[in-house]
Amino acid sequence: MAIALLFSGQGAQKVGMGKSLCEHSATARVLYDEAGRVLGWDLAKVCFEGPEAELTQTKVCQPALFVHGLAVLAALREAGRVPTGEPRFALGLSLGEVTALTAAGVFDFATGLRVVAERGRLMQLACEQTTGGMAAVIGEERAAVAALCAEFGIEAANFNAPGQIIVSGEKAKVEAAVAAAKARGMKKVVPLNVAGAYHSQLMEPARAAFAKFLESVPFAAPKLTVFTNTTGQAVSEPADIRAALVKQVVSSVLWEDCMRSVAAAGATEFWELGPGGVLAGLARRTEKAWVVKSFAEFADVTAG
Repeated sequence: MAIALLFSGQGAQKVGMGKSLCEHSATARVLYDEAGRVLGWDLAKVCFEGPEAELTQTKVCQPALFVHGLAVLAALREAGRVPTGEPRFALGLSLGEVTALTAAGVFDFATGLRVVAERGRLMQLACEQTTGGMAAVIGEERAAVAALCAEFGIEAANFNAPGQIIVSGEKAKVEAAVAAAKARGMKKVVPLNVAGAYHSQLMEPARAAFAKFLESVPFAAPKLTVFTNTTGQAVSEPADIRAALVKQVVSSVLWEDCMRSVAAAGATEFWELGPGGVLAGLARRTEKAWVVKSFAEFADVTAG
Protein backbone atom coordinates (compact mmCIF):
# COMPACT_ATOMS: atom_id res chain seq x y z
CA MET A 1 0.00 0.00 0.00
CA ALA A 2 1.13 3.56 -0.78
CA ILE A 3 -1.31 6.19 0.48
CA ALA A 4 -1.63 9.69 -0.98
CA LEU A 5 -3.41 12.24 1.20
CA LEU A 6 -5.69 14.67 -0.65
CA PHE A 7 -6.66 17.96 1.03
CA SER A 8 -9.68 20.05 0.06
CA GLY A 9 -9.83 23.45 -1.56
CA GLN A 10 -12.17 26.39 -1.09
CA GLY A 11 -15.80 25.54 -1.79
CA ALA A 12 -15.77 22.23 0.10
CA GLN A 13 -16.64 23.87 3.43
CA LYS A 14 -20.00 23.29 5.09
CA VAL A 15 -21.51 24.22 8.44
CA GLY A 16 -21.00 21.44 10.99
CA MET A 17 -17.65 20.31 9.55
CA GLY A 18 -15.40 18.83 12.21
CA LYS A 19 -17.97 18.87 15.02
CA SER A 20 -18.06 15.08 15.47
CA LEU A 21 -14.25 14.93 15.26
CA CYS A 22 -13.95 17.44 18.08
CA GLU A 23 -16.53 15.60 20.19
CA HIS A 24 -14.94 12.16 19.85
CA SER A 25 -11.21 12.65 19.13
CA ALA A 26 -8.92 14.18 21.74
CA THR A 27 -6.18 14.90 19.16
CA ALA A 28 -8.63 16.66 16.84
CA ARG A 29 -9.95 18.72 19.77
CA VAL A 30 -6.40 19.85 20.59
CA LEU A 31 -6.01 21.22 17.05
CA TYR A 32 -9.28 23.18 17.17
CA ASP A 33 -8.32 24.61 20.58
CA GLU A 34 -4.88 25.61 19.30
CA ALA A 35 -6.44 27.15 16.17
CA GLY A 36 -8.55 29.44 18.31
CA ARG A 37 -5.48 30.60 20.20
CA VAL A 38 -3.39 31.15 17.05
CA LEU A 39 -6.13 32.99 15.14
CA GLY A 40 -7.51 34.98 18.06
CA TRP A 41 -11.11 34.06 17.20
CA ASP A 42 -13.30 30.98 17.68
CA LEU A 43 -12.80 28.96 14.49
CA ALA A 44 -14.53 25.92 15.97
CA LYS A 45 -17.74 27.86 16.66
CA VAL A 46 -17.96 29.15 13.07
CA CYS A 47 -17.20 25.68 11.64
CA PHE A 48 -19.69 23.88 13.85
CA GLU A 49 -22.52 26.46 14.01
CA GLY A 50 -22.02 28.88 11.10
CA PRO A 51 -23.63 31.04 9.90
CA GLU A 52 -22.87 29.80 6.40
CA ALA A 53 -22.28 33.34 5.12
CA GLU A 54 -19.45 33.77 7.61
CA LEU A 55 -17.91 30.33 7.01
CA THR A 56 -17.95 30.97 3.24
CA GLN A 57 -15.77 34.09 3.51
CA THR A 58 -12.35 33.41 2.01
CA LYS A 59 -10.53 34.56 5.15
CA VAL A 60 -12.58 32.10 7.23
CA CYS A 61 -13.06 29.03 5.03
CA GLN A 62 -9.37 28.70 4.15
CA PRO A 63 -8.19 28.23 7.77
CA ALA A 64 -11.36 26.22 8.47
CA LEU A 65 -10.55 23.67 5.76
CA PHE A 66 -6.88 23.59 6.78
CA VAL A 67 -7.72 22.73 10.40
CA HIS A 68 -10.42 20.25 9.40
CA GLY A 69 -8.08 18.32 7.07
CA LEU A 70 -5.39 17.98 9.72
CA ALA A 71 -7.97 17.14 12.40
CA VAL A 72 -9.21 14.25 10.24
CA LEU A 73 -5.63 13.01 9.87
CA ALA A 74 -5.04 13.31 13.62
CA ALA A 75 -8.22 11.37 14.36
CA LEU A 76 -7.27 8.63 11.87
CA ARG A 77 -3.90 8.26 13.57
CA GLU A 78 -5.47 8.26 17.02
CA ALA A 79 -7.84 5.48 15.89
CA GLY A 80 -4.94 3.41 14.54
CA ARG A 81 -6.21 3.64 10.96
CA VAL A 82 -2.94 4.85 9.40
CA PRO A 83 -0.60 1.92 8.63
CA THR A 84 3.07 2.03 9.68
CA GLY A 85 5.18 3.83 7.10
CA GLU A 86 2.18 5.63 5.64
CA PRO A 87 1.21 8.00 4.15
CA ARG A 88 3.89 8.48 1.49
CA PHE A 89 2.41 11.32 -0.55
CA ALA A 90 0.47 14.53 0.13
CA LEU A 91 -1.20 17.01 -2.18
CA GLY A 92 -3.94 19.59 -1.91
CA LEU A 93 -6.20 21.64 -4.15
CA SER A 94 -5.33 25.35 -3.97
CA LEU A 95 -5.35 26.23 -0.22
CA GLY A 96 -5.15 22.46 0.39
CA GLU A 97 -1.56 22.62 -0.77
CA VAL A 98 -0.69 24.43 2.49
CA THR A 99 -2.50 21.68 4.41
CA ALA A 100 -0.53 19.04 2.51
CA LEU A 101 2.77 20.80 3.22
CA THR A 102 1.90 20.94 6.92
CA ALA A 103 1.00 17.23 6.93
CA ALA A 104 4.40 16.62 5.30
CA GLY A 105 6.25 18.55 8.04
CA VAL A 106 7.21 21.63 6.00
CA PHE A 107 5.48 23.72 8.70
CA ASP A 108 4.30 22.94 12.19
CA PHE A 109 0.54 23.28 12.72
CA ALA A 110 0.59 26.83 14.10
CA THR A 111 2.88 28.11 11.32
CA GLY A 112 0.82 26.45 8.59
CA LEU A 113 -2.34 27.94 10.07
CA ARG A 114 -0.83 31.43 10.09
CA VAL A 115 0.26 30.95 6.46
CA VAL A 116 -3.18 29.86 5.27
CA ALA A 117 -4.97 32.53 7.34
CA GLU A 118 -2.82 35.27 5.80
CA ARG A 119 -3.32 33.78 2.33
CA GLY A 120 -7.09 33.82 2.83
CA ARG A 121 -7.07 37.35 4.22
CA LEU A 122 -5.03 38.70 1.31
CA MET A 123 -7.12 36.89 -1.30
CA GLN A 124 -10.35 38.21 0.22
CA LEU A 125 -8.88 41.72 0.15
CA ALA A 126 -7.99 41.27 -3.53
CA CYS A 127 -11.54 40.09 -4.24
CA GLU A 128 -12.96 43.19 -2.57
CA GLN A 129 -10.68 45.46 -4.59
CA THR A 130 -11.59 43.94 -7.98
CA THR A 131 -14.70 42.77 -9.84
CA GLY A 132 -13.89 39.22 -10.77
CA GLY A 133 -15.80 36.13 -11.77
CA MET A 134 -15.32 32.47 -12.62
CA ALA A 135 -17.11 29.85 -14.68
CA ALA A 136 -16.91 26.08 -15.12
CA VAL A 137 -16.45 24.67 -18.61
CA ILE A 138 -17.58 21.04 -18.71
CA GLY A 139 -16.84 18.49 -21.41
CA GLU A 140 -14.29 20.47 -23.44
CA GLU A 141 -10.63 19.86 -24.27
CA ARG A 142 -7.91 22.08 -22.84
CA ALA A 143 -7.07 23.55 -26.25
CA ALA A 144 -10.64 24.77 -26.84
CA VAL A 145 -10.77 26.41 -23.42
CA ALA A 146 -7.34 27.97 -23.94
CA ALA A 147 -8.53 29.53 -27.21
CA LEU A 148 -11.65 30.91 -25.48
CA CYS A 149 -9.52 32.41 -22.69
CA ALA A 150 -7.11 34.02 -25.15
CA GLU A 151 -9.94 35.58 -27.12
CA PHE A 152 -11.69 37.13 -24.11
CA GLY A 153 -8.66 38.03 -21.98
CA ILE A 154 -9.41 35.61 -19.16
CA GLU A 155 -7.44 32.70 -17.70
CA ALA A 156 -7.82 28.98 -17.02
CA ALA A 157 -7.80 28.82 -13.22
CA ASN A 158 -8.26 25.10 -12.58
CA PHE A 159 -7.70 21.93 -14.58
CA ASN A 160 -9.60 19.72 -12.15
CA ALA A 161 -10.23 16.57 -14.21
CA PRO A 162 -10.69 15.63 -17.86
CA GLY A 163 -13.45 17.87 -19.19
CA GLN A 164 -13.70 19.97 -16.04
CA ILE A 165 -11.90 23.31 -16.37
CA ILE A 166 -12.55 26.55 -14.46
CA VAL A 167 -11.94 29.94 -16.06
CA SER A 168 -11.33 33.17 -14.18
CA GLY A 169 -10.96 36.89 -14.77
CA GLU A 170 -12.78 40.21 -14.86
CA LYS A 171 -16.49 39.54 -14.34
CA ALA A 172 -17.62 41.23 -17.56
CA LYS A 173 -15.05 39.31 -19.61
CA VAL A 174 -16.04 36.00 -18.03
CA GLU A 175 -19.71 36.75 -18.76
CA ALA A 176 -18.86 37.56 -22.39
CA ALA A 177 -16.86 34.34 -22.70
CA VAL A 178 -19.73 32.30 -21.22
CA ALA A 179 -22.22 33.80 -23.71
CA ALA A 180 -19.86 33.21 -26.66
CA ALA A 181 -19.12 29.64 -25.56
CA LYS A 182 -22.81 28.78 -25.42
CA ALA A 183 -23.39 30.40 -28.82
CA ARG A 184 -20.60 28.26 -30.27
CA GLY A 185 -22.08 25.03 -29.02
CA MET A 186 -20.07 24.45 -25.84
CA LYS A 187 -22.79 22.49 -24.09
CA LYS A 188 -22.14 23.20 -20.43
CA VAL A 189 -20.60 26.51 -19.34
CA VAL A 190 -21.74 27.51 -15.85
CA PRO A 191 -21.01 30.83 -14.07
CA LEU A 192 -19.87 30.18 -10.48
CA ASN A 193 -21.08 31.99 -7.38
CA VAL A 194 -17.69 33.15 -6.09
CA ALA A 195 -16.34 36.30 -4.46
CA GLY A 196 -13.66 36.96 -7.07
CA ALA A 197 -11.34 35.77 -9.79
CA TYR A 198 -9.15 33.24 -7.98
CA HIS A 199 -5.96 31.99 -9.67
CA SER A 200 -5.92 34.88 -12.14
CA GLN A 201 -3.93 38.09 -12.49
CA LEU A 202 -6.63 39.88 -10.48
CA MET A 203 -5.02 38.17 -7.46
CA GLU A 204 -1.67 39.89 -8.11
CA PRO A 205 -1.97 42.23 -5.07
CA ALA A 206 -2.47 39.13 -2.90
CA ARG A 207 0.48 37.33 -4.54
CA ALA A 208 2.85 40.23 -3.94
CA ALA A 209 1.85 40.68 -0.29
CA PHE A 210 1.90 36.91 0.32
CA ALA A 211 5.44 36.70 -1.08
CA LYS A 212 6.56 39.35 1.39
CA PHE A 213 4.81 37.57 4.28
CA LEU A 214 6.47 34.23 3.45
CA GLU A 215 9.96 35.76 3.49
CA SER A 216 10.02 35.45 7.28
CA VAL A 217 8.39 31.98 7.44
CA PRO A 218 10.77 29.01 7.88
CA PHE A 219 10.28 26.12 5.43
CA ALA A 220 11.60 22.62 6.18
CA ALA A 221 12.19 19.82 3.67
CA PRO A 222 9.02 17.67 3.38
CA LYS A 223 8.98 14.22 4.98
CA LEU A 224 6.43 13.03 2.40
CA THR A 225 6.51 13.48 -1.36
CA VAL A 226 4.40 16.58 -2.09
CA PHE A 227 3.14 17.93 -5.40
CA THR A 228 2.62 21.54 -6.42
CA ASN A 229 -0.46 22.82 -8.23
CA THR A 230 1.73 25.12 -10.33
CA THR A 231 3.45 22.33 -12.29
CA GLY A 232 1.66 19.13 -11.31
CA GLN A 233 5.04 17.72 -10.30
CA ALA A 234 6.75 16.78 -7.02
CA VAL A 235 8.59 19.56 -5.21
CA SER A 236 11.11 19.01 -2.41
CA GLU A 237 13.48 21.97 -1.97
CA PRO A 238 12.21 24.51 0.59
CA ALA A 239 13.02 27.45 -1.71
CA ASP A 240 11.09 25.83 -4.55
CA ILE A 241 8.13 25.12 -2.27
CA ARG A 242 8.06 28.76 -1.16
CA ALA A 243 8.20 30.00 -4.77
CA ALA A 244 5.43 27.59 -5.82
CA LEU A 245 3.13 28.72 -3.00
CA VAL A 246 3.56 32.34 -4.06
CA LYS A 247 3.06 31.62 -7.77
CA GLN A 248 0.01 29.46 -7.09
CA VAL A 249 -2.05 32.50 -6.03
CA VAL A 250 -2.12 33.79 -9.63
CA SER A 251 -1.49 30.65 -11.69
CA SER A 252 -3.55 27.69 -12.88
CA VAL A 253 -4.20 24.83 -10.47
CA LEU A 254 -3.06 21.73 -12.37
CA TRP A 255 -4.98 19.30 -10.19
CA GLU A 256 -5.48 16.62 -12.83
CA ASP A 257 -1.72 16.73 -13.50
CA CYS A 258 -0.96 16.41 -9.78
CA MET A 259 -3.19 13.36 -9.50
CA ARG A 260 -1.68 11.66 -12.53
CA SER A 261 1.83 12.42 -11.24
CA VAL A 262 1.25 10.93 -7.80
CA ALA A 263 -0.31 7.83 -9.37
CA ALA A 264 2.73 7.49 -11.63
CA ALA A 265 4.97 7.90 -8.55
CA GLY A 266 3.40 4.79 -7.04
CA ALA A 267 0.33 5.86 -5.03
CA THR A 268 -2.11 2.95 -4.75
CA GLU A 269 -4.77 4.56 -2.52
CA PHE A 270 -6.05 8.13 -2.33
CA TRP A 271 -7.44 9.34 1.00
CA GLU A 272 -9.49 12.52 0.75
CA LEU A 273 -9.40 14.37 4.09
CA GLY A 274 -12.11 16.98 3.81
CA PRO A 275 -15.87 17.53 3.56
CA GLY A 276 -18.05 16.83 0.57
CA GLY A 277 -16.19 14.17 -1.38
CA VAL A 278 -15.26 16.70 -4.10
CA LEU A 279 -11.75 15.38 -4.67
CA ALA A 280 -12.94 11.78 -4.73
CA GLY A 281 -15.35 12.74 -7.49
CA LEU A 282 -12.60 14.40 -9.51
CA ALA A 283 -10.35 11.37 -9.02
CA ARG A 284 -13.00 8.98 -10.31
CA ARG A 285 -13.63 11.25 -13.28
CA THR A 286 -9.91 11.15 -14.06
CA GLU A 287 -9.34 7.40 -13.63
CA LYS A 288 -12.14 5.04 -12.57
CA ALA A 289 -9.69 2.33 -11.45
CA TRP A 290 -8.13 4.47 -8.70
CA VAL A 291 -8.93 3.45 -5.12
CA VAL A 292 -10.32 6.52 -3.36
CA LYS A 293 -11.63 6.87 0.20
CA SER A 294 -13.20 9.98 1.73
CA PHE A 295 -12.92 10.91 5.41
CA ALA A 296 -14.73 13.96 6.78
CA GLU A 297 -16.26 13.14 10.16
CA PHE A 298 -15.70 10.76 13.07
CA ALA A 299 -18.04 8.10 11.59
CA ASP A 300 -15.73 7.92 8.54
CA VAL A 301 -12.67 7.57 10.77
CA THR A 302 -14.13 4.60 12.66
CA ALA A 303 -15.92 2.91 9.73
CA GLY A 304 -14.46 -0.30 8.33
